[in-house]
Amino acid sequence: MVKADDFGVEQWVDGNGQKISPLHLADFGNKMKVIFCFQSWCPGCHSIGFPSLIQLTNSFSNMMDSIVFLAIQTVFEGFNENTFESMLDAQKKYNLKIPFGHDAGNNGFSTSNFMKIYQTGGTPWFVIIDRYDNVVFSDFHININGAVQYLYEEISK
Repeated sequence: MVKADDFGVEQWVDGNGQKISPLHLADFGNKMKVIFCFQSWCPGCHSIGFPSLIQLTNSFSNMMDSIVFLAIQTVFEGFNENTFESMLDAQKKYNLKIPFGHDAGNNGFSTSNFMKIYQTGGTPWFVIIDRYDNVVFSDFHININGAVQYLYEEISK
């Protein structure tokens, strides 16, 4: 297993779309961490990624003391379309009351820091980090039923 590193994302909003201080891996202690990476203009993010994230968050809505969900707009192209504002629009559109991050690299027009750190291959992308900060899943394709079962088992330990 690979140890998770800090996120490298500076711009965050809370579940209500209000700007907050940068979030860090250490902020979530021994919780399971599920991170969804997207770009606002990504058709697969809207047709598959966001619906998968909604299904996951709904499955664990009564267990938020053991799991955290984050969405990060990992911009690597389309910098003029995949903006902070478009990230906020996605949060509102899907009524996701979870923190969202906007990451367009160090200067706002380079590959996302999170993408470089976690070596993600595009969007939509899911990363699951266990309670010991090991990356246990990182891929385009997530089997929702398998993920729900795995997360329930891990939380129940």
